[in-house]
Amino acid sequence: MSRFIVEGGRRLGGRLKIQGAKNSALPILAATVAVGRPCVIHNCPMLTDIEATLSILKSLGCEVHRSGNSVSVDSSRMSFTEIPDSLMREMRSSIIFLGALISRTGEASVCAPGGCDIGMRPIDLHLFAMEKLGVNLVEEHGHIKCRCQKTTGAKITLSFPSVGATENVILASLRCSGTTTIINAAREPEIVDLARFLNSCGARISGAGESTVTIEGVDRLFPTQYTVMPDRIAACTYMTAAAVTGSDILLEDVAPHHLAPILQCFEQSGCRINVSANRLRLTSSGGLRSIGTIRTMPYPGFPTDCQALIMTMASVSEGTTVICENIFENRFRHASELNRMGANISVHDKIAIVNGVRRLQGASVCAHDLRAGAALTVAGLCAEGTTTVENVHFIDRGYEALEKSLTFIGAKIKRID
Repeated sequence: MSRFIVEGGRRLGGRLKIQGAKNSALPILAATVAVGRPCVIHNCPMLTDIEATLSILKSLGCEVHRSGNSVSVDSSRMSFTEIPDSLMREMRSSIIFLGALISRTGEASVCAPGGCDIGMRPIDLHLFAMEKLGVNLVEEHGHIKCRCQKTTGAKITLSFPSVGATENVILASLRCSGTTTIINAAREPEIVDLARFLNSCGARISGAGESTVTIEGVDRLFPTQYTVMPDRIAACTYMTAAAVTGSDILLEDVAPHHLAPILQCFEQSGCRINVSANRLRLTSSGGLRSIGTIRTMPYPGFPTDCQALIMTMASVSEGTTVICENIFENRFRHASELNRMGANISVHDKIAIVNGVRRLQGASVCAHDLRAGAALTVAGLCAEGTTTVENVHFIDRGYEALEKSLTFIGAKIKRID
């Protein structure tokens, strides 16, 4: 297993280009199955989750080629509709292939997906929506077998604005007979990016980014080239790194309007932020203040993927910060690791109370999921001494060489295999 060795106490500075969004690239790559024509996806980051997705595409019979951060996928001669269990269990987002396969072939066979251990993430909403579209589902021995000659447009009301379920309904409805309407749809920017990609292929999707999304079925889709949006969670990561180290950094290729739910936290902590069309500059004096109360919510609320990072910032901020985790029930495992570094955090069910300390101390800590790993790495940047972060493979799922990016802006961090 790889680990990071982080030397704390260094100020950061300079410019950093933000990678393409993992949570946008994954469904777009899966959507190439539904398109059935050659597509080229640009700004596709080099992540282990992306590589797992490309492996799934290859297992289905698609032709896949990567050149730098551009990936070409030709699914026109795709010949399989069953995804191997080993690939499905590598990541949660693999369930998005369900809608793509149904749209393209009317058949799909998948098992329950895997991913980070951050709590229960049932796929009942996905299956409920597929049935509403006329898909016949059979569950046996942990596998879900789906069959439908042609999906039929329907009005689908989601009990929770699930990103994955919204994406699956969009994909399954691309060639439906009639019109599908999603009520209480997820509003995340990644939903908008998926819809823009599909519309560039000839789909008819309207309302993406709002709570009601409409998909009018079409007979065929067309090849396209598309550039993935920037990763808002990666941007938050580097902003947090600058905040806790009292640094001044400029982030390029960002979408500041996607960061609106978190910018207030940084400003409230005492950071100065200047934004332009696709740039964001954060300046921190290092004397951070508590943020008050944060509640993770579906977009446009505070994102759960930034919760661990903001907890790290709150750990070295004067005063008390209260964090309420409303999305996942097992997403505070990083709190005990931060406490090993001298933080003062108490967890009560879905609430974490963070009493800021003057500084953290280097320690050996273990990442239990992707965002926790990033948060612990950031904590190491502002800690006294050396911090060792174990389980770096989790970090590799969502960050394109995090240690190289941090080194580029002045951090002292190295990977040990």
